[in-house]
Amino acid sequence: MITELGHFALILAFVIACVQATVPLVGAHKRWSGWMAVGDTAAGLQFLMVALSFAALTYAFVVSDFSLRLVTLNSHSAKPMLYKITGVWGNHEGSMLLWVLIVALFGACAAWFGGNLPPGLRARVLAVQAMVGIAFLAFILFTSNPFLRLAVPPLDGQDLNPLLQDPGLAFHPPFLYIGYVGLSMTFSFAVAALIEGRVDAAWGRWVRPYTLAAWVFLTIGIAMGSWWAYYELGWGGFWFWDPVENASFMPWLIAAALLHSAIVVEKRESLKSWTILLAIIAFGFSMIGAFITRSGVLTSVHAFANDPERGMFLLGITAVFMMGGLTMFAARAGSMQARGVFALSSRESMLVANNVLLGVSAFVIFVGTIWPLVAEIFFDRKLSVGAPFFDMAFTPFMVVLGALLPIGSMMPWKRGQMARVSRQLVPALVLALAVLGLAWAIQSGRSLLGPVGLALGTWLVVGAALDLWSRTGVRGDARSRARRLMRLPRADWGKATAHAGLGVTFAGIAGLLAWEAEDIRVVQTGDSFDLAGYTITLEDVRRSEGPNYITTIADMRLSKDGEEIGLLQPEKRFYPVAEMPTTEAAIDIGFARDIYVVIGDPQDNGGWAVRTYYKPLANWIWGGAILMALGGFLSLSDRRYRVAAGAKKIARAEGVPAE
Repeated sequence: MITELGHFALILAFVIACVQATVPLVGAHKRWSGWMAVGDTAAGLQFLMVALSFAALTYAFVVSDFSLRLVTLNSHSAKPMLYKITGVWGNHEGSMLLWVLIVALFGACAAWFGGNLPPGLRARVLAVQAMVGIAFLAFILFTSNPFLRLAVPPLDGQDLNPLLQDPGLAFHPPFLYIGYVGLSMTFSFAVAALIEGRVDAAWGRWVRPYTLAAWVFLTIGIAMGSWWAYYELGWGGFWFWDPVENASFMPWLIAAALLHSAIVVEKRESLKSWTILLAIIAFGFSMIGAFITRSGVLTSVHAFANDPERGMFLLGITAVFMMGGLTMFAARAGSMQARGVFALSSRESMLVANNVLLGVSAFVIFVGTIWPLVAEIFFDRKLSVGAPFFDMAFTPFMVVLGALLPIGSMMPWKRGQMARVSRQLVPALVLALAVLGLAWAIQSGRSLLGPVGLALGTWLVVGAALDLWSRTGVRGDARSRARRLMRLPRADWGKATAHAGLGVTFAGIAGLLAWEAEDIRVVQTGDSFDLAGYTITLEDVRRSEGPNYITTIADMRLSKDGEEIGLLQPEKRFYPVAEMPTTEAAIDIGFARDIYVVIGDPQDNGGWAVRTYYKPLANWIWGGAILMALGGFLSLSDRRYRVAAGAKKIARAEGVPAE
């Protein structure tokens, strides 16, 4: 009964979305306030119906209702409760239902918290968002129904993919989807602005919180996926340039460009057309990500489904929204004239450079990702594009971006003096060069990658700190300037924190790639071996049983210079229901390095295959991501996001200029 109610709620949500997509749009065109108000009510009801449907599917997984086909294929009665719940979105149909739930949630948020928006714009935004919901609700109902019943239910299920039975990956999809779907709101704002034919500073302020929220959750989702791949897959890497990884990274880059471009619209009313275009493209890349993970056109270990028919449906949805958005953009772009004029040496110019670098780097990744498909279709050649291409083609843009960020952050609006900003950044440059020289001397003349990465990271972190300090003015003693520093807007603190986080991530990636050490050998019980100054001893290997798996656990003692550091216990698990093994690495985590140990298969001579890594600065990668996300949350908490647009509205209502 509950399952049928969930299915009925999904159908009702589709009907409500159709109403939301038409009535407010007509009302905005005719200036009928009653019709426009329908959008607010419909958005809330649509979210309620989709939430009920999602709750019904979750209930079926929790109680192990194997009469439901999706539960049978992706759950098992012996599975821990956490993975029963995460099994809801650990498959194609459930993940798409989660996607639609977030689409409806963002639409409802625009209705609930969009009181400071002009009624016409709010009505059009809600209508466009409902169109997105209609497309994906139709996709679920007609091609990916999660509520299909089995005529003869089995006694038990087939279990969830063992690789997905991990806490890190349990929460990775929801965070990633919030980021993906958050970009649908920027698309809705862009199309609504194109319908109205007006983009102004207030529009830039309204769209920024949604862009920032999408970027923050994408950051968290990507970082969690990277961390999962690092410790779960047993390869010891954090990024493999897999097509699905690229599918999440491209929207992140475009969202970062959009975020910075929207600042120019808000502050200077420039780059209007470019910002609208970025909003459309950002959502397009998130749609491409959904297509790649579900169509099977590109091979990936992260793919949800391998169904060309459903892939073509998603490709059709992408084509409709992108062609529609770009057609409207072509028709309206000429009317969005920029007001602000700026010099070559200004913050606006630096933000343009930022946008170019982020946009081109995303395009490079896009070309590398789809090129195997293009080569197979048009040239009848099978090839793969791997890490060497992406590292060589992508890295230079990031190096230049990192070099420009501190300068751009401190450059004044409209017109500035490069020499003055450069003098303020001299301490950051000196410290960065000192770190480069020290790293070069310590590593005894190996690759420049490590020293340059550490120098670039130092430049970004110290540059962010100097940017904050420069905002306290030049007058007063250090104590009074420190008090002014603590009173700076949270958006300033958020920007500095995010830029510093990017520097920490740059340093971590460079250090890991430049100075990593690997050891692969067969080890007998009781034997010891050395790795990068550490001693590892295989003390014992034993078998054990988990809730729904059988595992082989190794006890490996880690020490340095005769002093014991800890016990590492890597595992090799086997899931009988899924008939699939997994590798559980054991990691001794330190501030400056990780010791990473993987136990392999038993050998004929009685030993065990053991793979160990010394990974310097590994945790700086995810620590930097945490800082970037924290910076985003700090900026979102700035009260100016909540107050200023409302103040503009009140000013206009009273006949007073808003600026």
